Amino acid sequence: MEYVILGAGAAGITAARIIRKVDSQGNITMLSTDTQVHSRCMLHKFLSHERTAEGLNFAETDFFEKNRIHWKPGVTVTKLDTAAKKVMTDKGEEISYDKLLIATGAESFIPPVGNLREANNVFGLRHLKDAQAIDAMAKKAENIAIIGSGLVGLDAAYGLMETGKKVSVIEMAEQILPIQLDKTGAYEYQKRFEKAGAAFYLGRKAADTIMNAEGKITRLVLDNGTEIPCDLVIVAAGVRSAVAGMDGEGIVIDRGLQVNEYLETGAADVYAAGDVTGLSGIWPNAQKQGETAALNMCGSKVAYTDRYAMKNTINFFGLVSMCVGLIVPEEGDTVIAREGASSYKRVILRDGKVAGVLLQGDISHGGIWQYLIKNGIPVDTIEKDIFALNFGDFYGIKENGEYQWNTALM
Repeated sequence: MEYVILGAGAAGITAARIIRKVDSQGNITMLSTDTQVHSRCMLHKFLSHERTAEGLNFAETDFFEKNRIHWKPGVTVTKLDTAAKKVMTDKGEEISYDKLLIATGAESFIPPVGNLREANNVFGLRHLKDAQAIDAMAKKAENIAIIGSGLVGLDAAYGLMETGKKVSVIEMAEQILPIQLDKTGAYEYQKRFEKAGAAFYLGRKAADTIMNAEGKITRLVLDNGTEIPCDLVIVAAGVRSAVAGMDGEGIVIDRGLQVNEYLETGAADVYAAGDVTGLSGIWPNAQKQGETAALNMCGSKVAYTDRYAMKNTINFFGLVSMCVGLIVPEEGDTVIAREGASSYKRVILRDGKVAGVLLQGDISHGGIWQYLIKNGIPVDTIEKDIFALNFGDFYGIKENGEYQWNTALM
């Protein structure tokens, strides 16, 4: 059996590991645009110089040799021929497959604003090569502008500030981390970033750029006319699934590669997993998708059911937060919040169930919230302080002392 995997990220590496466990004789070929295996979640550690490029590798150093995987780094697939079961690469190669997994991930989205797309000092932060280019240019940069204050943008800011750089962050929303936190929780981080020297431009967006003769943007022009000087620009304004060249016969692309519950595309023997599917941007989910796709490629019939991706854990300046489920309440929801000297908690209740929770400062016992939200467990019949809930509140005890789930709560 000839297995071909496109991408060496969380989904691709996991899939290769599972295939080799299940099929000890099949041939596995992995192609990746990246030349080194690395965790994209740790790229900011490279910017802060806490880790080397090798230190970002999340696979064993002998992973490919040990699992007898033919890895082709620095190779990009430019075309699929799903009828002939072949992939064509930018190196002029044609590689045949019996089973194909597309795990190419996602790419940073650079908006068509001014000269952002053509300037040579503008980068996303999605790959090791991005972090390496940013690090090289940052050595001489005095002013760094970051567009977007989500986790990627703030990770970049935090990493660069660790090396003494001055950063300015532009965010369209009225707060930082608008997808992950409410205003109260976000402001705690904003204060810490500002104390460390960061400047924020909230409720603003980049409207234009000023570029010099060397092809470098020297100023970002905001929608209110404010000009921000910069030697380096990092765009963290979202991603797009890496589907270039993936439009083979039978494959449907709509924001990502469309797959069924078994992670099969519309083309025979072609599967997809990870960010390229648009199902989830969370690392553990990408790994689970890679595992599921691999098992199905090897002849199993395993459905991927864990499509829950509404969870984030944040830690800047020693302040940790966890948010699960919804962040923005809707009309009719009940919001319960409690703020202490060193912690902040907020729960959103909808139709008697927990729809979202935010814990900041103290995220202990956070597992129960994810379970309640993910499974839609009612809590309105439990007469207890909601912030004191624990798993014991949802179990009864049989006469023999055995724990029993309280089905009345379902």
